[in-house]
Amino acid sequence: MEFFDLTGKIAIVTGGNQSIGFAIARGLGIAGASVVIANRRISEGQKAAQTLKNEGLEAVAVQTDVGSKSSVTNLVSTVLSKFSQIDILVNNAGVILRGPVEDYSEEEWNYIFDINLRGLFFCCQLVGKEMIKRKKGKIINISSNVSEVIQPGRSIYAVSKAGVSHLTRALALEWAKHNINVNAIGPGPTITELNKVYFKENPQDLKERIDSIPMGRMGDPADHVGAAVFLASEASNFITGQTLLVDGGSTIW
Repeated sequence: MEFFDLTGKIAIVTGGNQSIGFAIARGLGIAGASVVIANRRISEGQKAAQTLKNEGLEAVAVQTDVGSKSSVTNLVSTVLSKFSQIDILVNNAGVILRGPVEDYSEEEWNYIFDINLRGLFFCCQLVGKEMIKRKKGKIINISSNVSEVIQPGRSIYAVSKAGVSHLTRALALEWAKHNINVNAIGPGPTITELNKVYFKENPQDLKERIDSIPMGRMGDPADHVGAAVFLASEASNFITGQTLLVDGGSTIW
């Protein structure tokens, strides 16, 4: 459908080298966008970009540490130099640590917030400035269903994702006058590269997560592609400041 056509659009996907990020990058590419995969380990980014190119899609990789503002500045200038515009930003890069809240160290707190919230903010800010100049753009922040509900052992991660959803609303309010849509996707429990080993080592936690999902299964990275393409496309032009939960109904309880 024409509403979902992203032909000619330039999309940045942070953490686009694996799992949800890669699935979204691929989905945006299939919809017609040229995709920039931004991640810390350039070899992995280049491998992901080559996989997309092998499928006939346009993709490049730019080494980026979202926890470093100077690195994000370099990302933006590199993309503008190559493509002259940025139409879509997907802030997917994120980290998680699990444990009792009383055991978190200052370093662990900073690690989570530097990537999940501080880094995401600077990506929004620096790309947003370019979108303001063009009076259009789509920003999609990857939040989580734990921005609204709490799961055991994920307290600090949940707080960081609540911040993502609230920042999404704040940016949407300020940038609506510039015709920039800022929305978020809130994945429910999803099998990703970050948690495969964890769930293998903690089968009881996996069972509890599945038991908490009315649809009776963990999410797959591909489950989040439709929401991303929708929020990146003209079909969502009158939607802003929202967190779209893609969680198999796990927040219904």
